[in-house]
Amino acid sequence: MSLRLSLALVRAALSFSLLFSAHAAFADRAHLMLDAQTGKVLEAENPDQQNFPASLTKMMTLYLTFEALQKGALKWDDKLVLSANAESKDPFKYALGAGKTITVKEAVLGMIVLSANDAAVAVAEHFSGSEADFGKVMTQKAHALGMTNTVFTNPAGLPDPEQVSTAKDMATLGLALMRDFPEDFKLFATRKFVFRGMKLHGHNRMMASYTGVDGIKTGYTQAAGYNLVTSASKNGKRVIGVVIGAKSATERDQQMTDMLNRYLGGETKSAKK
Repeated sequence: MSLRLSLALVRAALSFSLLFSAHAAFADRAHLMLDAQTGKVLEAENPDQQNFPASLTKMMTLYLTFEALQKGALKWDDKLVLSANAESKDPFKYALGAGKTITVKEAVLGMIVLSANDAAVAVAEHFSGSEADFGKVMTQKAHALGMTNTVFTNPAGLPDPEQVSTAKDMATLGLALMRDFPEDFKLFATRKFVFRGMKLHGHNRMMASYTGVDGIKTGYTQAAGYNLVTSASKNGKRVIGVVIGAKSATERDQQMTDMLNRYLGGETKSAKK
C-alpha cells in the first residue's frame, strides 16, 4: 500500500470518526413552534440543542441572496457559473456540467424546490470565491440575526461536523426571511417550476398535505436525520415550526402536522371533503 493511499485512508477514518462522534452528541431530537406575529415560543423541546441543519442551511444562502437582490448587488437575470466544485455536489443538483451557467432566479428556485446543491455553491462562489469564505459570511449574518448557536461552513448543508444549528436558531432564520423579504418569501410556496423545458417538482410534502402551509424548507442527511422548517397561517394566525432529527420523512411531517393542529386547528388536505 502506497504512503499516499495510507494517508488517504487515515483521513477518511478520521472524518468518519468525527462525524460519528458529532452525531452521537446530537442524538436528541428537537422541535419548536413559534408565533410569527409576536415571536412567542408556543412549544419547544431541546430548542438550543446543536444539531446538523442539513439543507435547512440553504435558508441562509437564500437570505444572503435576497439581501443582495434588495441592495442591487445582484439581479434576477444575472448569470452564475457552475464550477467543477459545484457540479460535484450530489445528490440534488441541476447537473448541467461544469462551466455552464444558471440565472440567479434559477438558482433561487433550484434551492427552494429541488434543494439543488450546485445552485447553492454557485451563489457562494459568486459572492465569496469559495464555500469556506462564504460560510464565514453566513455565520456572521446568523449571529447578527440572533442565531447565537449556529456555525455555517458550506452553503448547501452537506455533511460537516462543524456546521451546526438549533431549532430555535432555525425558527429565528425563518422569521427573519419572512420579515425582511416579504415578497421574496412567497417563493418558498413554489412546489414546481419549468426549467429549460423540464417540469421539476419539489418534495416538501407539507405544502401538499396541510391547508395553510406556504413553505419553507426540508433537509436530510444520514447524520442530521430528517429536518423541516414550516410556515403556515389560518384565521389571522401565523406560525413557524421546526422539526430536527426525525427518523423518517413521515415521522417528521406527522410531528409538524400535530403541532400545526394544536396551534392553528387546521386539517390535512386529504381530510377535506
